[in-house]
Order: sequence, then C-alpha cells, then structure tokens
Amino acid sequence: MTRLTVAQALVRFLAAQHTERDGVRQRLVTATWGIFGHGNVAGLGQALVEHADLMPYHQGRNEQAMVHAAVGYARQSRRLRIHAVTTSIGPGATNLVTGAALATINRIPVLLLPGDTFATRPADPVLQQLQVPYAGDVSVNDCLRPVSRYFDRIVRPEALIPAALEAIRVLTDPAETGAVTLALPQDVQAEAYDWPEAFFAERIWRVRRPAPDEDELEAAAEAIGRAARPLIVAGGGVKYSGAEESLSDFAARTGIPVASTQAGKGALPHGHPQDMGGIGHTGTAVADHLARTADVVIGVGTRWSDFTTASSTLFGHPAVRFVNLNIAAVDSHRMAALPLVADAREGLEQLHGLLEQHHVTEHYVHEYAEEKLRWKARTDAACAASDPSARPTQAQVLGVLDTLVTGDDILINAAGSLPGDLHKLWRTRSTDQYHVEYGYSCMGYEIPAAIGVSLAAPGRPVWALVGDGTYLMNPTEIVTAVQEGLPVKLVILDNHGYASIGGLSEAVGAERFGTDYRFRAEDGGFTGPPLPVDLAANAASLGLRVRRARTVRDLREALADARQATVPTCVYVETETGDSVSGPPPAQAWWDVPVAAISTRPSAVKAREEYDRHVTARRRHL
Repeated sequence: MTRLTVAQALVRFLAAQHTERDGVRQRLVTATWGIFGHGNVAGLGQALVEHADLMPYHQGRNEQAMVHAAVGYARQSRRLRIHAVTTSIGPGATNLVTGAALATINRIPVLLLPGDTFATRPADPVLQQLQVPYAGDVSVNDCLRPVSRYFDRIVRPEALIPAALEAIRVLTDPAETGAVTLALPQDVQAEAYDWPEAFFAERIWRVRRPAPDEDELEAAAEAIGRAARPLIVAGGGVKYSGAEESLSDFAARTGIPVASTQAGKGALPHGHPQDMGGIGHTGTAVADHLARTADVVIGVGTRWSDFTTASSTLFGHPAVRFVNLNIAAVDSHRMAALPLVADAREGLEQLHGLLEQHHVTEHYVHEYAEEKLRWKARTDAACAASDPSARPTQAQVLGVLDTLVTGDDILINAAGSLPGDLHKLWRTRSTDQYHVEYGYSCMGYEIPAAIGVSLAAPGRPVWALVGDGTYLMNPTEIVTAVQEGLPVKLVILDNHGYASIGGLSEAVGAERFGTDYRFRAEDGGFTGPPLPVDLAANAASLGLRVRRARTVRDLREALADARQATVPTCVYVETETGDSVSGPPPAQAWWDVPVAAISTRPSAVKAREEYDRHVTARRRHL
C-alpha cells in the first residue's frame, strides 16, 4: 500500500496510462492544463508540484480556452494522446462547459478535473457554493453532466479507483469518447488514503478496430456494386481511424468520387482524382451536384449533420440509398442506411476485397473530372489577386496563403465566414492540414487550439485563422503561446463585424441588425465608420510579434515572414468588403434557418417566401 492524497494518487495514476493501436504504444495523458484557485491549489496544484517529474504542466489564462487547447492536442494526436484540465470551484468550473460541449460534440477526448465544494460540509454555504433548496448534493459542476460522456463526483478517496478506470475507458473508446469529468471536492483532494500499488501500475488501453459483421458487409457491397452513380462522403472518422490510405486505394480502384465533411476534409489530398472537395451547404459545386444525383451514398465516419445534408434537401435521387460505415452504431443507422458498424479502415479494406473487380463507368468518371476542373476555374478566379497594391478580400488572403504553404502546414479555424470559404476553396495537401472545428462552430477556439496542435506537432507551421469577432471573444491564450515559446502564426482578418452572421441576417430578413462593429445610431442601429479598435496593437500588447498587411503585396511578404518565424507571430489584415467585391462562389446548397412567418418589413416577407420555396425540397430518408 502507498499512502498519498487523492490528488497525488490521481496524478500518479494518470501518468501510468497508455494507449496502443496497431502495435504503437503512447502515453495517454501527456500534460495537465491548470488555473488555480482555492478549490484546487492545495489539492491538484500541490500534487502537480509533488510529481512534477511525472506530469508536465501548462498554465492557461481562461478555463474554456484550456479545454480548446486540449481538444486541439487530442485531435492532432488522432485521439490517442490527450491533456487533462484542472480548475477551481465556481466560475472556474462553469467556464469549462463550452469547451466540454465542443469536445463531446466533436467526439474528442479531454479529461476535466474541476474542484468542487466540500464533501464534508464544514460550513453551509461555503464560498462559491450553489444553494439548491431541493438537493444538498448539487454543485455548479452538475452543469457539466449533459456535456460530458462520463461524469462522477469523488466524495470518498476509495471512490477514485473505479471512477478513474471508467474515465480512461471512455476516453479511449473510439465510439463513446468526448469530455470526461471527475469533480473533485477540495477537501477530498487533500485527504490521505492507503492505495493499492496495483492502482499505479502501467496500464495499456488497446484502441479497438472492430471488423464488420459479415452479413452487413455483404449487404453493403451488394448495394454499392449495383449503383450507377455512387458517392462516398468522408467524415472525421476516416482520420481518427487512420484510414486515409485505405480510402485512397478504395476510391482509386473503384473510381467512386469522394466528397468530404468539414471534419473529413483532407482525407484525400486535393490532387487525388477522386477528391471532389467539401459537401453540403459549404461544399463545392461538383460535390453537391454528385450528391443530388447519387443513387447510393456511402458515408464513412460521418454523423450526417445538417450542413452536410443541406438540412435534408441535398440527396435528391428518388431511389437514393445510404450505406454507413461507422464505428458508432448510432451513426451507422442515420439516413435509414444499411449499417456497417466497424472501424473505418477495417470496413474499407474488407469492402475493397469484395468490390475489387468493380469500377464505375468511364462516362461517370469523365463527368466528375470535368466538373472538378470547372470548379477549380471558379475558385482560381475568386482567390486570384491581380492588383498587388489593392486591399485583399478574404478569399484572396486564402489564395496568397495557399501559394506559400506545404503539406507540413496546419490551418485552424472554427467560426464565422472562414469555415465556409475554407471548405469550398482550400486545397489540402496533407491528411492533417485542415483543422476546422465545425461540430460546435465555437468562436474563440482557434488560438488555444493552435497551441494544442503546436504541442502535438512540434516543428510544423501552425496557422490560426481568425476574424475580428472571434479574436475579441478569446485572445488571452496568446500570452500562453508567448510564455511557452510556441511559434504559432495568427492571421487576423478584420472586416469590422460579424460578416458571416451579417450575411445570414440579411438573407433571413433581419437586415444585418447588431452585426457591425460601428457606433450606435439614434434609432438603435449602427452606422458611421468602424470603431477605432486596433486589434494589431492589442495582439502586440499581449506579446506577439505583429506584421500589418495593407495590400496584397504586404500580405504576401508578411505571411512568408510569419511562416519562417521562430516566435509567436501575428499577421493583421483589413479585408475588402462590400457589394462590389467579388468573393467566393455562393453556397451551393441550402441551410435551414427559419424565417419569421409574419412581418411588416418587406425584407422579412421576401425572405419568408424564399424559405417556403426551399423547405419544400426537404425529404425524410426512410
């Protein structure tokens, strides 16, 4: 037996956990993020000092941002390595909720260790205690229950043993993973207990690759083999399985084109003959055309979100059938599909074996190849910047960056208009270059995620692309990047407002209300010049080396300089906007945002008429 506090025991336990897949073993919890207060400083804070040789520590500035950094790390690590996050009681704990929701929705493992109020209740109430009249055992940490894949409150030392094991099981389960919360009352953290040595023994959690059921496999192969116009939709499960090579071989051998979700983009590189780019509301014209005419759609590792299906209006073939290869049974049955519950790599390779002699018609191949070339011409025109002295558009910023990066570079984004532009325009060069969080589309994700990715992929150029709205949400982790000497490259694209929601607001009859960063007018709207806010100066004040780019020429020089920088660097650019600006191609498919059924304003009446026209195309796939 070993006598340690609960917090010390937890740190030792976490340091001994490993994952193994395909014979490759890795330490699971490689570091802990923390912001300390009275609820964790004497418990986990002291334990991290006590066992500093076992558990590296990263200092955060915002609790939500720490979770984002941990998510970036785990995603870049293909969910095989993770970070833990510790906070104090009260606001520190509730600040975790948004990050936890993002992790769980995207199925990214992160271990949350918030402090909690006293289990022994020496006083009532104590500082930051939530008083609930009908329950004495509720704390603010219960807010984390619905956004966690596993939750437990450790009210006795010995309860840590089964809870810790269950937490790691969930964190390493490819179908069930997400945020895991172990709420730790501050008195219990510091309590001593005699622990069995076996609790601290090195433990290996093998990440399964379940093979498909033979009957499901045969049914799936038969449906694909009969299809005249099959289409593969690659989701994030392709990447987490490491199935990119298997997908590439399967697509090349069968000739079946591949479209990708936001999470799946990059599963095939842009130059692959079968890569059609993004699908759905933010997708390419070629991918959405193929989706509308496909008779069999093969979903690989996708959960079929509304952006992917264009709110159930995209797949228009009257007899379309779906085949879903997914490790999560719940997702394999979506779209009334033929389910194929299996690891993506295993399923693709076994399908490949059954369809080895199958190939789509040359007419179909020629059709989608020509469509892809036409789309490339449209995107080339959108990204081209013929006048080097002009202020660049957002699409041109992406175009200039595209000319400078290689397959080593990683791009991170999450919210605003950039995810749509990137999904349509960006040409991925490597399987992990495209890192767009769109399951939760969380403003403020990009900068901390870039830190996590930099920790997971040292030596590679990591770009955080953020709009001004996102930057203002959560810039604080810049200080962490400076403190840790991580050479992240931050690109701030300033269009003085919420451009994405502004465009949506206009489309649904809300007239861009409340979406500009301008002075308030007497009628309650916003008017006049942009606010005199200098985001570049703000970034510099937080420790970044800043380059301002006023023209396309400046931008090219600044981005090239940032790419070579060995310290955290920011490129700030005001983008050209307005009705006269030629931007990226518009949305190629619809997205359901309900419009006011009754209004006296002409813009809303017109928007409702357009909404009613689109909604008639929605169908239930049964």
